[in-house]
Amino acid sequence: MRIAVSTYSYWHFKTEKYPIEKVIENAAAIGFDGVEILHRQMAEEGPAYLNNLKQLAFRHGLALPMLSIHQDFVAPEKEERQKNIAHTERCIAIASQLGIPAIRLNSGRWKTIKSFDDLMKVKGNEPPLSGYSGDDAFAWCVESIQKCIPAAAAAGVTLCLENHWGLTTSIDMLLRIWRAVDSPWLRINADTGNFPGDPYEGISQLAPHAAIVQAKTYYGGGEWYTLDLDYKRIAGILRNAGFRGWVSLEMEGKENPETAVPKSFDVLKKAFGA
Repeated sequence: MRIAVSTYSYWHFKTEKYPIEKVIENAAAIGFDGVEILHRQMAEEGPAYLNNLKQLAFRHGLALPMLSIHQDFVAPEKEERQKNIAHTERCIAIASQLGIPAIRLNSGRWKTIKSFDDLMKVKGNEPPLSGYSGDDAFAWCVESIQKCIPAAAAAGVTLCLENHWGLTTSIDMLLRIWRAVDSPWLRINADTGNFPGDPYEGISQLAPHAAIVQAKTYYGGGEWYTLDLDYKRIAGILRNAGFRGWVSLEMEGKENPETAVPKSFDVLKKAFGA
């Protein structure tokens, strides 16, 4: 398994954006195989900027395995869902320009809990909008993702649905959406830190269907919570499931990433690098 680092490891939305160019340089110096790019961290979307990132990664011997995007299909209004479909299609084009073979996809959430900090306090479980149910949200997500599939297939970009906070906090719902979309262009992105229950049980359920894994670490204490994850155990679960894809570090701790990311790399290298 090859190991990447997400640019998110250096920027948790709360400070001035950490340049992606610098993450690429850091990743090469530390020994990573690739860099996962967080879309919101990009300085712009113009061709010159994208081509510069692509060439910089190439010059440093690094792959760009995934573009992590934010979109939300849990919306009663068709116009709102269409706006997020268009955003996803634009991000597919960005990934294609960068030579990135996959994008991280969310289901979205009800937004009945306004603060993300408050959402974390209830482990991602929020009540539906009045008059709607989980079955409604399921149908919206399936329809929206299916509308994105033609663009993904044409570009050769795999959509990787994450067990991210919101509708896909539930593994059962995540797999239900994946099966209903029923396309080879939709796979699973398994995030080791986003299971409200036993993470090892959750990883075991997702591993057979995962195209990529995001591996959380929490040096200095987590931004929202802290987990003590046994990555040798996780690596064993993934190998037993036949997983041979990328493992991408998301360092979500409060420690300075300049020290926390290299320590995280050592942990993941020992677990996954053999």
